[in-house]
Amino acid sequence: MALSNFLTPESMVFIIVVAIALIAAVIIVIQWRKVKVSEHELAILEKQIELKKINMVEKDMESKRLMENGLPLPKDKQEKLMEIRKQTSELLGNVGYMQTQVSERLAHLEAQTELTKLKKMLAEIEEKEKKLDKNSQKYKGE
Repeated sequence: MALSNFLTPESMVFIIVVAIALIAAVIIVIQWRKVKVSEHELAILEKQIELKKINMVEKDMESKRLMENGLPLPKDKQEKLMEIRKQTSELLGNVGYMQTQVSERLAHLEAQTELTKLKKMLAEIEEKEKKLDKNSQKYKGE
């Protein structure tokens, strides 16, 4: 009897509310922990990116310094560098041309596809209009 007196409807509601609040608190703590871990990982990634940027700038400055102050290269090495630069610029030009050509062909293909869809839709509309005209003429004739 003591147990049945303890588990009244009001106490059951109270136990359910406490259980829901406890579950909500656990979920909130878990989510808060995930957010903190993510923020920490993000901060680490930002620092790594910053270090990489600094490293790249240092390398760039070092290469510029070597080019400005550096020892003069022998004629054959200078010619090799010039040839590499020329080939690189030609390759970059070809890459740009190919990217443009791909973009243009893709746009053309999309336009053709759209035109085909529109023609099909127009044919379907015209067919439906003919059916409606026939039906309306039928009703007018009766």
